[in-house]
Amino acid sequence: MGKFWPSSKGESDSHPSRVENGDRPQRDADERTALLRGAPPSQWPRLHPNDPAVSPYNLPLVRSLRVLSIIFLVLSFIWWLALLVATFWTPPGLHTCGGGWFAFAYSTLAMGQMLALIVFYGTPSKAERVLWYIILFFLFVDIILVVGAYPIRNDEMWAGIVSVLWAFFVTAWSILCDSVVEYGRHQEQVRLTGVRHHHRTLRQWCSVFSGTILLSVFLAITILFTINLSIRAWDGTLAYPGVRYKIENGKYWVHMNCVGNRTHPSTGNPVTTILLDAGEEPAEGRLERWAHEAYEDKAIKRYCYWDRPGYASSDNAPSPLSAGMAVDAFSQALTQANENGPFILVSHGVGGIYSRIFASRHAAETKGLLLIDALHESLLDRLARPRRGFVLWLRGVIYPLGIDQIITAIFMGHSREDRVYGRDAYMKGGEIKAKLQEHLATTFTSNEIVAARAILPREVPIKVVSSGKMMKKDARWSHGQRKLSELSENGTWDVVNDAPHEIWRDSKGRDTLKKRIVQLLNL
Repeated sequence: MGKFWPSSKGESDSHPSRVENGDRPQRDADERTALLRGAPPSQWPRLHPNDPAVSPYNLPLVRSLRVLSIIFLVLSFIWWLALLVATFWTPPGLHTCGGGWFAFAYSTLAMGQMLALIVFYGTPSKAERVLWYIILFFLFVDIILVVGAYPIRNDEMWAGIVSVLWAFFVTAWSILCDSVVEYGRHQEQVRLTGVRHHHRTLRQWCSVFSGTILLSVFLAITILFTINLSIRAWDGTLAYPGVRYKIENGKYWVHMNCVGNRTHPSTGNPVTTILLDAGEEPAEGRLERWAHEAYEDKAIKRYCYWDRPGYASSDNAPSPLSAGMAVDAFSQALTQANENGPFILVSHGVGGIYSRIFASRHAAETKGLLLIDALHESLLDRLARPRRGFVLWLRGVIYPLGIDQIITAIFMGHSREDRVYGRDAYMKGGEIKAKLQEHLATTFTSNEIVAARAILPREVPIKVVSSGKMMKKDARWSHGQRKLSELSENGTWDVVNDAPHEIWRDSKGRDTLKKRIVQLLNL
């Protein structure tokens, strides 16, 4: 209920203008009352500064900007929801080669800022505007990085660019609204109370304090985004061996590298090519290191390795992505590289699933398989656990903050190689997305491996080399290794007692692997 404030010394709180023609009292003033009509400024009634009628909402411009802000919030939510869906299933046109985590992060930031603007709309403050200006600066830097650095632009594509531009626009809009509301607040104070003052109620101070704290959090998040993008831009300049090939008419690229000559120098006959498919991590620096040692020792004459979509130097593929779909991408890359076989497939861990599906679809070119402590299909349920999927999704959501990358890069001195395909590759957004895709497509992969087991001829030689340590601590793993050894009529099974999961790290394991690969080459 509105209360008049004395306009000069000696005036009472009840003003004569509250009674019209001496017989009908007027209703109390509120923010919708035309208080100033019909009287000169000197006779205007003065309201108390805490009166609800002293409000910037009296101005049509302030109300209009709030309505537009609500519309922008709805648009932000629609865009955020589309990108949320894209983390699980890729709608047409929303594919991003880098996993899409940054696009989702910027849309979340934009929606959060719009919510903060609307919630604290009526209590503008200088501290909030200063924070918004700083956020705007860092978002401008992010725009330069996303648009100007080719590796990031290729990863984020149009969805990521639109998201960071929208976050920039929302921040600029928030500054405009906050400034207009502050102007309207002062205008109404002068108009209705006669003076401009900085008095706030306890509720208003709580609102200002809460808004300042929330915007400080947004600022910290934006700064982390900028640092992580800078690290990504630096990592993107790392040269990779081999070639990247366009897949599915240029939707994304996969990386493949081959070492050695395709034909014998003397006879001109095709050389058997070893195709490496790593397990849960990129092949570079791991399985490829063992293959290169075997190549230098003349045990093998040629080998090729590839990065599955999302790993190391390969882009992410659209979702869903089953093992069979990934194998089709590998087949396209081999075709473009004019690699026609014959092949021996060497795979580790979950890579064994991919190699067996590939062998079933290229049985004529496949001379044999070497499965290194490979995953059996009976254990695919471990990849499909809901908890694993939620953890992967959560890691992807917080990935743009780059906390792990910042710690390892700045404080621990880890290199670009570590982050792209080395010991820190598991932190990479693309690899997180690839593992999430693997989790979501487990049912499809299970059907594909069942079909592959039925199609692949049992006379194709399969050599199984298992980790004794893994078999001792996991009965289901041991059972799966036995099942793998029974896939072929021309198979062998070696258990390296003291070897870890990565068997080539053990000297006896390396000797066993070299022995079995030579046997396959001599068949």
